[in-house]
Amino acid sequence: MKVSSTGGVGASGASRAKASSSGSSFSLPSVNGASGAASAASVGGLAGVGSLGALLALQANGDPLERRRRQVKRADDILDILGEVKIALLDGDVSTGTLDRLTRAIRQQRESTDDPRLEGVLNEIETRAAVEKAKLEQARGA
Repeated sequence: MKVSSTGGVGASGASRAKASSSGSSFSLPSVNGASGAASAASVGGLAGVGSLGALLALQANGDPLERRRRQVKRADDILDILGEVKIALLDGDVSTGTLDRLTRAIRQQRESTDDPRLEGVLNEIETRAAVEKAKLEQARGA
């Protein structure tokens, strides 16, 4: 083999490597071709989308401590609203807005729970809020 120039890689006769019979082969894009750059750009784009999807999935799930922290905050919010409802019921001055806030908070909490006992408690609270709201609407209508 004689080296005649320091330019690009070119074909120098027959290739010694034989294609494997498994059907998959390895090939490099041409150095001077624009298709190689476009191919590399498209592969980079796909890898970027894949890593973005993985990042979004991780953020959606979050770590267990962060998920626990959010659940505790939602539970505290529900307990605060329940305290407001209790005081308002004792004073005889409960509002539909407070009951609606309680119902929304319960529905948000229900989305992230898988404990059947907690589901039962949330169902009872939501039922009680609906009963109190119906009483208010009936009293205003009469």
